[in-house]
Amino acid sequence: MARRGSQAPPPPPPADFEENIIDVDVSEEMRGSFLEYAYSVIYSRALPDARDGLKPVQRRILYSMNDMGLRPDRGHVKCARVVGEVMGKLHPHGDSAIYDAMVRLAQPWAMRMPLVDGHGNFGSLGGDDMPAAMRYTEARLTPEAMLMVDSIDEDTVDFRPNYDGQEQEPDVLPAAFPNLLVNGASGIAVGMATNMAPHNLGEVVAAARHLLDHPDATLEDLMRFVPGPDLPTGGKIVGLDGVRDAYAKGRGTFRMRATTHIENVTPRRKGIVVTELPYAVGPERVKAKIKELVNAKKLNGIADLKDLTDRNVGLRLVIEVKNGFNPEAVLAELYRLTPMEESFGINNVALVDGQPRTLGLRDLLQVYVDHRIEVVRRRSMFRRKKREDRLHLVDGLLVALLNIDEVIQVIRSSDDSAQARARLIDIFDLSDIQSQYILDTPLRRLTKYDRLELEKEKDQLNKEIAELTAILESERKLRGVVSRELRDVVKKFDTPRRTVLIEASGQTAAAAVPLQVPDDPVLVLMSVTGLMARTATADPLSDEGGRSSHDVLRAVVPTTARGQVGVVTSTGRMVRVEVVDLPALPPSASPPSLAGGAPVTEYVTLDEGETVVGLGTISEAGAGLALGTEQGVVKRVVPDFPNNRDDFEVITLKEGDRVVGAVHLESEDHHLVFATSDAQVLHYAASNVRPQGRPAGGMAGIKLAADARVIWFGAIDPAREARVVTVAGSSTALPGTQTGAIKVSDFADFPAKGRATGGVRSHRFLKGEDTLLAAWVAATPAKAAAANGKPLELPAELGRRDGSGTPLEQPIAEVGGPLGRRPDEAEEAAEAAEVAAEQGGSVN
Repeated sequence: MARRGSQAPPPPPPADFEENIIDVDVSEEMRGSFLEYAYSVIYSRALPDARDGLKPVQRRILYSMNDMGLRPDRGHVKCARVVGEVMGKLHPHGDSAIYDAMVRLAQPWAMRMPLVDGHGNFGSLGGDDMPAAMRYTEARLTPEAMLMVDSIDEDTVDFRPNYDGQEQEPDVLPAAFPNLLVNGASGIAVGMATNMAPHNLGEVVAAARHLLDHPDATLEDLMRFVPGPDLPTGGKIVGLDGVRDAYAKGRGTFRMRATTHIENVTPRRKGIVVTELPYAVGPERVKAKIKELVNAKKLNGIADLKDLTDRNVGLRLVIEVKNGFNPEAVLAELYRLTPMEESFGINNVALVDGQPRTLGLRDLLQVYVDHRIEVVRRRSMFRRKKREDRLHLVDGLLVALLNIDEVIQVIRSSDDSAQARARLIDIFDLSDIQSQYILDTPLRRLTKYDRLELEKEKDQLNKEIAELTAILESERKLRGVVSRELRDVVKKFDTPRRTVLIEASGQTAAAAVPLQVPDDPVLVLMSVTGLMARTATADPLSDEGGRSSHDVLRAVVPTTARGQVGVVTSTGRMVRVEVVDLPALPPSASPPSLAGGAPVTEYVTLDEGETVVGLGTISEAGAGLALGTEQGVVKRVVPDFPNNRDDFEVITLKEGDRVVGAVHLESEDHHLVFATSDAQVLHYAASNVRPQGRPAGGMAGIKLAADARVIWFGAIDPAREARVVTVAGSSTALPGTQTGAIKVSDFADFPAKGRATGGVRSHRFLKGEDTLLAAWVAATPAKAAAANGKPLELPAELGRRDGSGTPLEQPIAEVGGPLGRRPDEAEEAAEAAEVAAEQGGSVN
């Protein structure tokens, strides 16, 4: 009894059974089987033929689609139908392998000249999205693919039986253009692999034609036409030494780099915009790598990443750079750490006469040229034979027409067609083919007109036969035909080069750029139209340094590039702004212009009726911030601003009061200036005002008359020449409807007085005038601007301190002067910078 779980013994062999055991060496069996498998993979799957540049599956797809009539002028058909046709007749492998090859032939980012016109989802760049199933997609051949199968029915290539011997398939396609070089190839065989880069059609054909005309051309000669690969996705190739190695020996490596440019993605931030990626690199791969590096804190300076790619604009990755970081340095890090720069290893392995070989550029061109010469030779022989056969029939038909009565008599007197054919051969010395053709020809073809047509056709056939014979008998003419056909292909299908070739790597210059903006001294500028920017210009408003040709500056504050400034509003708020967030004006601009500045509303959210009145520093530099209000209050603010808040009050205002001016004081010796609506001007030293904390409400700054109000507040350096500009008008007129009368006075005519006193009259009102519409005090040379920033001319003559004005042609919105260093200070700074440059140092 057998134990549970044991198997029953096998039944005994029959009595007449004879054992026939063959001893086989395992190592020999494995060696032979593996070699057969390796040869099958190399020859039948992985490596392209050097003549047409196609793997067997690709060749079978194109041949089957052409055989099915899927030409560019026909409609698309389901890809599943094509796959079934290829698999059932020619390719004895799985449908997925056939469909994957077909999809690649249709992808414009994989093929420099796609050979399949796909309709539907055929995947995405870099393989980030998979193509749809073959039952959903449709396809047909492209016009370029028709060049690959052109004249295949004219005995131009050899055919062989398919896997079951029931069908015929071509060994190679005629290939009217160098497909292997143009579209490249990749594949992994057993013990070897191929990886070939795509090239530009026009460049490759130019090199092939040069080789046709000069069979002894060197590699250097050919590289004048083919300087390097031309990738379907564009981009840049950096460093050409590896390309030269590949063209010479068949192997080499080059680096591909994305095409980028830096632009202002928002008024406050710059961004790196990627429009082209390296070959076979998709945007999803780049985004995933950047996210990984940022999360691991290995890549700094990235604020945001947006993929704005669509069908209309193409690839567009926007990488926002944090303020304070140099975009060029961040870009260099992206090239170093992400797939935005990738290497491509060229390995030009292809089949030549059924054997894998590593080929250089000249070898690849030579193999193709030889193949094309053979195709044209065989085509010419086929066409000549067809014309000779037709000429033979035409000659026989002409004999019948010349002897039509005798021919008819012979046919009518014959017992059957066989006898008639034999008698025609004997009587008119015709061949069997000619006599049969005469018997098959309808009587309607035997007219006088048809005779003329036949004689004309005979002359044309003789001419074409002579031309084809001349081509076949002359190697030079044969090469000329090949060259002209290649030229015609280029005229129809050539496209401009997409990839930029760069000889040097360009890494040194990028690596020399510091990653973050250095904390150098800068000036923060704000104009009358509300634009803000930063600049390293020493004196942005002086005549020597050049001043903005428009848009008068309302405020200038010295600080550092990585510092902060405060924007002061009419409600007594200060809003903290990072200086690195501001656009940087080029230091070479002469004159500097705030046209590249950003609106102040990008940094400050204003309530209804609230306006920006000035700038101040957050640091303790200078003598602090001075404020003047509409009700005559003055305040110097102690710089104890909170570090944990970006928006805070700097003065407590009385009911109905508002701030009319806020200035950064460089020194306590500077004078604070009030101008009132009743034409009073008061100024005194800033040292007369005691600094107060933020919650304080200030102190009396000027004594106002009844119904008077402060219309302007600012500060002036008493050591500098200055002007008082006043505009008088009527208080009953609607705002903006009158230009007023302007007067320019010398500031030196206005004596200084004590704080909280009345001012000195600055303008005498004429009939119809009862108020000052506007007033300014500015250092010379004073400049005026309209509300749109357009410069306006001030009166040249200086009026008396209490004199009247002259009418204006249009309203003035702001008056400004050189608010930076004094001219003598600017000269001293320039001289110090020259001395430091000579000694190799620097001066802030």
